[in-house]
Amino acid sequence: MERTVGNQMISKICAVIPAYNAADTIQQVVKGTLKHLSHVIVADDGSTDDTSRLAADAGAEIISIEKNMGKGNALKHLFHQADKKGFDAIISIDADNQHDPDEIPLFLEAHREFPDDIILGSRMHEKDKIPRARYNSMHVARFFVSLAANQFVEDTQCGFRLYPFSLIKKMVLTTDRYVTETEILIKAGDMGSNIRTVKIGALYGAHTSHFRTILDVDAITAYVISYLFIKWLKESLTSDRPYTYTPNNIRDRIGKNKFINRRFQALAALIIYPLMVLFLFEYLFFSRINKNNFASIRKLDCGYYKIMLAAYMLPFLLVTATVETILNKMGFKARFTDRLIHTFYPDLWGKKQENL
Repeated sequence: MERTVGNQMISKICAVIPAYNAADTIQQVVKGTLKHLSHVIVADDGSTDDTSRLAADAGAEIISIEKNMGKGNALKHLFHQADKKGFDAIISIDADNQHDPDEIPLFLEAHREFPDDIILGSRMHEKDKIPRARYNSMHVARFFVSLAANQFVEDTQCGFRLYPFSLIKKMVLTTDRYVTETEILIKAGDMGSNIRTVKIGALYGAHTSHFRTILDVDAITAYVISYLFIKWLKESLTSDRPYTYTPNNIRDRIGKNKFINRRFQALAALIIYPLMVLFLFEYLFFSRINKNNFASIRKLDCGYYKIMLAAYMLPFLLVTATVETILNKMGFKARFTDRLIHTFYPDLWGKKQENL
């Protein structure tokens, strides 16, 4: 329904909740959300518990997905249903009580001022409340996702967001599980749209996350690498083109075929390092022919070297983090990873995106 913020009316907005075996928390989340929005849609992603019944009892509309297919697939079902019902925008919130529904007004107020932008919740200001290993992975992720999105994206892994449908309809979503949320941010930013941030609390407690630390991080990393592969290839051969995404471009067409996509991502991971040497050559010398090639990198005014070094440090960072984990379990307090991240994954954007 239409809601009033101050003296102004804002878009018709509903909340969507992808849920899998969330019987312990779903009622609390739905009831808390309904205090701020009149309509909540829950996608039961093949749950084997009472998630659907409890969500319905709390007042939510239910979409039942027979087999668990992951968060990305559930979000696509939720987008379709909310769009069919005529909503202009949706607020996504997790089912595991990791987000506080009473912070929804922050998103509504930001949307009133910036109705065409994604509004993203950020927990990064509460570093002490986030598990250290998780915070470090979030820090590295935002470095590379921000590169692909052409802007500083403070908390790329937060699922508490407001999406305007006018923007979602401009992109083709080809990924699944937790990669889809990263895909949306990258494509929105790479078509020239803004991603704005509101500060939210970091709630890490008894809730159970279905995020698979190794598999899902690997999947997100593979997608980001393969996306940058295409993006920088386009930018290397063109002038003044920082925004490279258009619907059904070559990356989308590859992504629609799972068999081809897996092999393309493996290929991109294998050749990205030698390719970055070629990109360096093009960055230094082809700019005489293609004025302002690699436009998204040049506007950072940091040089290609810092980005290249950050990419080359990733395998070393992974090994260091593994060794550090072993040492910590043996009773040593090692903090090598923190120093590496601070040194090689800085904020190249100078925190140009302000919190709202």
